[in-house]
This record gives sequence, C-alpha cells and structure tokens, in this order.
Amino acid sequence: MKPSRFFTQEQKKQITDAIRDAELNTSGEIRLHVEKRCRINVLDRAAYIFSKLKMHKTEKRNGVLFYLATDDRKFAILGDAGINAVTPEHFWDDIKATVLDYFSQGSYADGLARGIRMAGEALHEHFPYQSDDVNELSNDISFGKEEK
Repeated sequence: MKPSRFFTQEQKKQITDAIRDAELNTSGEIRLHVEKRCRINVLDRAAYIFSKLKMHKTEKRNGVLFYLATDDRKFAILGDAGINAVTPEHFWDDIKATVLDYFSQGSYADGLARGIRMAGEALHEHFPYQSDDVNELSNDISFGKEEK
C-alpha cells in the first residue's frame, strides 16, 4: 500500500488536527512522516528525514518528528537539540510506549493523534506558546516515495 493511502482522509484529518491542537499550546513544531520501508536503523532514518524536512531550522530548535515505516513496522520520535537540551534523557519513551500500545491494537491514527497531543503537552512546559509565535513548519503529513 502506498504511504499516502495508509490512512483514510478522516484519519489524516484526525492527525493533522492533533498537530494543530498540540501546537496551539507550544512554540514547538510537530511533523509526521510516513513511508513504506526503513532499511536502516530507525533513528538514523528519522534523523535523515528530520533534516530533509528542514526541521532543524526552527528558531528555538524545538521540532519533533514522528516517523513511521508501515511495511517494516518501525516507529520513532525524534526531538531537536533545543528540546533534548532541556528534557530528561528518556523524555520520549512514555509517549512512544503509548503510541505503540495503540499500534498493537491496529489503531494507528488514534495512537499518533494521542502521542502528538502528549508531545504538545510536554513541549508546553519548556516551550510555551508565545503571542508572536509563527507556525514555522507545515502541519501536513509528509509521505515517502510512492512505490508501485
């Protein structure tokens, strides 16, 4: 299945709404990238996608990437340097565990939406929303190569 067809239109809206809602409370920026395959270490691939999406270009270095490889069943959450400098070492573990619990039940969109909202709540503590905040990155889901 093509990555862009992994979620229904309703599920895509659920996820992008979660991103929008999470970003209402924080200056942090959250993205989701979905692709079929991840043939290398999942964190290495997520770091590559993070860079490709220019997520490291945010003013406060507070971008967060949720990465999913559907066919290989790999998932990662990657935060930028600004976030990692002010959060505990295993900051993303609880969020990842919650998302994976949903995934184990086949509820991918629900799990991602919940995890994204949790990330927004956690980011709020260190990067609260500012009145002059600008949405620096798209809230749309990005998709990997559409293989035939």
